[in-house]
Amino acid sequence: MKKVIYFLSLFIITAVSAQKTDEEQLKDIYDAALTKSKAYDWLNYLSNQIGGRLSGSVQAQQAVDYTKLQLDELGLDKVWLQPVMVPKWNRGLPEFAYFESDPGVTTNVPICALGGSVATPLGGLKANVVEVKSLDDLAILGKQRLEGRIVFFNRPMDPTNISTFDAYSGCVDQRYAGAAEAAKYGAVGIIVRSMNLRLDDLPHTGTMSYGDLAINKRIPAAAISTNSADLLSLSLRLNPDISFYFKQNCEQFDDVQSYNVIGEIKGTTTPDEIMVVGGHLDSWDLGDGSHDDGAGCVQSMEVLHLLKESGYKPKRTIRVVLFMNEENGLRGGNKYAEVAKSKKEKHVFALESDSGGFTPRGFSFDCSEENFIQVQSWKPLFEPYLIHMFVKGHSGADIGPLKDDQMVLAGLRPDSQRYFDHHHAANDTFEYVNKRELELGAASMASLIYLFDKYGVIAAK
Repeated sequence: MKKVIYFLSLFIITAVSAQKTDEEQLKDIYDAALTKSKAYDWLNYLSNQIGGRLSGSVQAQQAVDYTKLQLDELGLDKVWLQPVMVPKWNRGLPEFAYFESDPGVTTNVPICALGGSVATPLGGLKANVVEVKSLDDLAILGKQRLEGRIVFFNRPMDPTNISTFDAYSGCVDQRYAGAAEAAKYGAVGIIVRSMNLRLDDLPHTGTMSYGDLAINKRIPAAAISTNSADLLSLSLRLNPDISFYFKQNCEQFDDVQSYNVIGEIKGTTTPDEIMVVGGHLDSWDLGDGSHDDGAGCVQSMEVLHLLKESGYKPKRTIRVVLFMNEENGLRGGNKYAEVAKSKKEKHVFALESDSGGFTPRGFSFDCSEENFIQVQSWKPLFEPYLIHMFVKGHSGADIGPLKDDQMVLAGLRPDSQRYFDHHHAANDTFEYVNKRELELGAASMASLIYLFDKYGVIAAK
């Protein structure tokens, strides 16, 4: 008799769940996120027990092991590791720098090596400084003005641009390509203003590239804090003969093996159609990578947890992917797409969170006009949760390699005004992530996954 009652109860619960309206399903998801979420605890462990997770590091491997264990404990249908070779770069001892305005008169300034940079000579590097605002300035000044000098790239992020990611895009070329271009004119090193809208004393690292420059032609590259960039610029206007000294000990090693961490809930009716949600597990080493991108990883894991907690049985296969090596190579995203294509897997939708764990505002979509019209029809469902921004635009770096004409790619868009205060800096740490904001982001992601699973992607004509 007890068995009969049990199965009858289970049937009733299942039947009621199947009759939920979209409004009711979203409310269940948000309620579960705000009362039963695991995301904040997961992030606490990643940030405070493991720390910065630079590709190829011991900490990166610890993060792989930890997140796989947590996905196993969610009771998913399948959890596995996908091998991927990643670059291994080590910062070495703390960097040191000063500028000298007169013989013996020095001012110490905070710097950090850019990711992938070579070291300075053993005793450090000292030379006169030339300030520029853009890569184009190098050609204008020419070899005569730049040879034997340290180039100081000092183009700030545009504070009038409300989209801070656009402001970042407007000046990040000097960080990425500055060393390769300056070396062509005989420069011996570069210093780059940190990509930060705030004036502070924290240098922000980030990836850089030498392109096809020969190893023996590569020059050291470092970021300088925004306060010190302004001070150096002012000092150069007063005394153009200032010299700059910096020492860094970074080193590039051979590639090592790491992993993407993957877990999935199998679809009930069309399991061959795959929907991906993810973030990147690696981070820079100065802080603990809480916003970039520990938050995105735990939110993506939480999506599967919330779907299970709310009783939703997806029609399609929902797969969480924690990508390795977004910061300095994108190897994880490329490897996942490569394997998916080799297996002829049918990916229909992908959602990425890599913009911090701040208050969610909406989503950006890389999709057809027909799919965007469908997305806009869902906007009233999100308005009670203050999610109002549905725009076309960039989705995410790691899901980008999956793109084809049939897919919809999306990116979570939190409020971005504080993001670059922490991006790639020593203050990208756990205490700057708000628990409720993190949970609301995860709920918003799970809700979007639910709607695309229920209604599907509109096929291209």
